[in-house]
Amino acid sequence: MRRVRTRLPRGHPHHAHQPQAPADRRGELRLRGQRRSGNRFAHRYLPRRRPRGFHPMSAATYISAEQLSVLVAELVAAGTRVVAPVSAADGTANYSEIETLAQATFNDALPMPSLKGHFLPPSEPLLSWRQNGGDVELTPAPNCFAAQVVLGARPCDVAALNVVDSVMNWDYHDDLWNGRRDASTIISIACPGVDESCFCSAVGLGPDATRGTDALLVAVEGGYLFEPVSEKGEAFLGEYERFFTAAPDTALAAGEAFRAEARARVEANLNIDTKRIEHWIDGHFDDDFWPTLGPRCNGCGACASVCPTCHCFDITDEQTGVGTGVRRRSWDTCQAKKFTLHASGHNPRDDQNSRHRQRISHKFYIYPSKFGDVLCTGCGRCVRVCPAGQDLIEILQGIDQLALSEEGSL
Repeated sequence: MRRVRTRLPRGHPHHAHQPQAPADRRGELRLRGQRRSGNRFAHRYLPRRRPRGFHPMSAATYISAEQLSVLVAELVAAGTRVVAPVSAADGTANYSEIETLAQATFNDALPMPSLKGHFLPPSEPLLSWRQNGGDVELTPAPNCFAAQVVLGARPCDVAALNVVDSVMNWDYHDDLWNGRRDASTIISIACPGVDESCFCSAVGLGPDATRGTDALLVAVEGGYLFEPVSEKGEAFLGEYERFFTAAPDTALAAGEAFRAEARARVEANLNIDTKRIEHWIDGHFDDDFWPTLGPRCNGCGACASVCPTCHCFDITDEQTGVGTGVRRRSWDTCQAKKFTLHASGHNPRDDQNSRHRQRISHKFYIYPSKFGDVLCTGCGRCVRVCPAGQDLIEILQGIDQLALSEEGSL
């Protein structure tokens, strides 16, 4: 029988209950014969020549709404999967595959849920198995994916992919995640910043942030400014330069005004120091602040479901027939009671206070300590969907004020 070996990543030094793998060994959750996902699609849109008329990294470009529609049609005709925000009947939006630009919506509504599901599906097979006499044959899930273009993603969602990249390439290389990432060209769109639950600027981003994106769209009258950010974005522009023109001064001015107004709106929602919060959490594991959060949380996990950076998953083996089955991973949440329940019956986080403390600590202390990134992009979805009215903005303000008070008393 071929053996599948898995190993838990090295735990955080302040949490002794976590299993620890040696720091000098780096492993992968891969099966024998499974090809490592390379940069197979990184050059999908490499230009055959330098663009004429303007240099994509030194001059602003413009694409009209009509030309963008034609471009989307050409991508779809070529077999490229195009994902964009699509309006639902209730006025909300969600990221879905489109066939025409008319199906997409780039209005003020933040898509719900986030873009995460197109890179880490809610449930997906890792491998299938078949019993063959005294042996078991394992077939890994395919990790090569067709090219896709994500159009009109919000900057908070795109930055989240970049944040999660760190854990997906930490002590192992997640081939499924990286396969989808390699296959994707992401064109984000600057957000109007009109929602009072958004706080992206408080975590080092902004409604026009370009972190993790390949190109940024900015809505102006009649079309969009197009700003290449990565080599992949520059290559995309080179491949489809016939759809673009040099941006007129009026469009440039309108774009700058749009971005400035959006930044001002979001910055008014929350002003905190994430480093100060990180330091406070480090020294206040048993603080009286944490028990104030648990009674308001029912552990439903809605926050983790819509969060673009929550990435915890469970792994289960499911029998599909006589002698056949599939190993599957599915989203999980640290807010669930069974998340840390041991086979012995012991649960190191057996109440909602400790579970909510874990959620906040992971995002604003543990993850930053390990990767240098806050595990939050300020999208505010958790604030919107919580049935109990738990408000992350209020929680962060509370911690920041506690930290400031302690600094003032020193």
